[in-house]
Amino acid sequence: MSVPDEVKARVQELRKFIEYHNYRYYVLDDPEISDLEYDKMFKELVDLENKYPQLKDPNSPTQKIGDKPLTEFKEFKHTLPMYSLDNAFSKQELEDFCQRIYRLLPGIELDFWVEVKLDGLAVEVVYEQGQFVRGGTRGDGQVGEDVSANLKTIKNLPLRLFAPCPEYLEVRGEVILFKQDFYSLNQEQLAKGEKPFANPRNAAAGSLRQLDPKITSARPLRFFAYGLGQVQGMEFSTQEEVYFGLKKMGIPVVPEARKCNNPEEIIAYFEEIKNKREQLPFEIDGIVIKVNSLALQQRLGFTARAPRFALALKFPAHQAKTVLKDVHFQVGRTGVITPVAILEPVNIGGVTVSRATLHNESEIRVKDLKIGDTVIVQRAGDVIPEVVRPVKEERTGQEKEIVFPTHCPVCASELKRLKDEVAIRCLNFSCPARLEASLIHFVSKKGFNIQGLGKKWIQALIKHKLVLKPTDIFKLDQEKLLKLPRMGPKLAQNILEAISKAKKEISLERLIFALGIRHVGEQTARLLAANYRSLDELSKAKTEELVQLPDVGPEVANAIVSFFELKENQQMLKELKELGIDPKSNIQREEKNLPLTGKTFVLTGALQNFSREEAKQEIEQRGGKVSSSVSKKTDYLVVGQKPGSKLKKANQLGVKIITEREFLHLLQNNDRFI
Repeated sequence: MSVPDEVKARVQELRKFIEYHNYRYYVLDDPEISDLEYDKMFKELVDLENKYPQLKDPNSPTQKIGDKPLTEFKEFKHTLPMYSLDNAFSKQELEDFCQRIYRLLPGIELDFWVEVKLDGLAVEVVYEQGQFVRGGTRGDGQVGEDVSANLKTIKNLPLRLFAPCPEYLEVRGEVILFKQDFYSLNQEQLAKGEKPFANPRNAAAGSLRQLDPKITSARPLRFFAYGLGQVQGMEFSTQEEVYFGLKKMGIPVVPEARKCNNPEEIIAYFEEIKNKREQLPFEIDGIVIKVNSLALQQRLGFTARAPRFALALKFPAHQAKTVLKDVHFQVGRTGVITPVAILEPVNIGGVTVSRATLHNESEIRVKDLKIGDTVIVQRAGDVIPEVVRPVKEERTGQEKEIVFPTHCPVCASELKRLKDEVAIRCLNFSCPARLEASLIHFVSKKGFNIQGLGKKWIQALIKHKLVLKPTDIFKLDQEKLLKLPRMGPKLAQNILEAISKAKKEISLERLIFALGIRHVGEQTARLLAANYRSLDELSKAKTEELVQLPDVGPEVANAIVSFFELKENQQMLKELKELGIDPKSNIQREEKNLPLTGKTFVLTGALQNFSREEAKQEIEQRGGKVSSSVSKKTDYLVVGQKPGSKLKKANQLGVKIITEREFLHLLQNNDRFI
């Protein structure tokens, strides 16, 4: 059926009408028409698109009702890293941040952009030629999850931008739930007999990460932008320009934002927001301060984890008084035994708290906590509950000492405290409490890479007692797998083939990674595989020889030795060999040619932008090495404030000396010094 021209024109008119009034309602908070009039126009558009399917447009306002369910989320790779922010908890830390900026940018007149710190889920939304094309979660900052179908359902997120707009635009922001919407959503959950969400942030994250977009579309999520990724076809010079530019394009921006000229104005803003915090319709946990100039932001750059030009100043935590009824001991994936306080339920900042972390034995002793104490509890960062202190003046004499276990509360293995650590650990890799997380790590892409054996099937295998330790995976057969619900012969065969393939192809470095030894990630696993021919050789290594390897300090060496000393882990290694899993190393010791490969650095004096450890990590990530003393083999001496005798020795030996500013330039540009 052909579409009459007047119908095409009416559809375009209705879409523009709805987009404009979405902008008035969601961005400007200044509606011009009644809900009834809006709903009438929206229904007319839906009816026309249903009558003439050829007119349907993926970016029509009607598409916010949700698409078909997904089977899984795909990866979403960020063009530029999405960094998290460094946190401050006092005005002195804010002052220190500002003074550091002034030192790095001497003689430059500065102003700052400040805004509330929304407590939601960070996402990136991509527009091309003004049209929404995709979006994803922050994830680890490099790769998140593609939640495009769900983002499209968010009522205040435009699918088409107002002109003028860039040819290509990456917008970064937060997905949140308003407090009243969160309350209503939980009432619905309870009415359906389902578990309520713990807080608005969890509800927002859970709603956006639904595989069925129709579920997301039924949740009253909102999006607010706070920054940009990559932009092509339009230029901005300040954070302030970004804010008002996005707003003109129809994109909702973080409320309550403004420019401040100095630390005093920032503190005044902080106090103002703190005082009106409870009256705001959404949850916030602090404010965000950014250098306003985008050029200066680039000049200041980033550390490995956060921008140097921005800071989150958090509010003081909510606190309440309650009773410490008992202490339970949990076993984490790495075997850490964590004491958990069981509390008389208490409401803190709108959230009922009945459990809180006690971190470790040392902290309990320092705080002098006892079972039966009246205690002060707070939500650290307004999220994680923790016990601050006992109210000793309310003790009755009936309180009991907290006794730590000597053996794992789950598998009964002897607990160990590694050298220089306060935590005690269960080092049994097959401990049932560690099993699920350990197995997921074991079969992951960077470990055995067993295709098709994901979290869901791992949980099912454990539940039906088909896998009680990692080596049981290689003893599975079709008869065992078919005992699992929703497991068919074809799927079982695929999983068994994937297990067989992984068993044949596993390399030594991926096997070492799969074992989940504390502190041993991809890079360290590769380093160990380059220096030990087999797992047998590595298991016999001593602390003294391990610390001779580059990047392996005492803490890492102790973790490796302790892992292989445990008899349960020795038994697992024996079983792996019996199963024919005993790969030999084929790694050449020369690593790939990173920007600083083969270069040795020495650090002297106080650096303004890094701790010594941070500077060391920045160098090593680029393939360089850091030495504690200057010698003829030293390539560069990085000089901070008040350098010591190393500077004199470097001059004597003719070692190249670079300032911290030159060092920053090297890191930011990945250049080699000539």
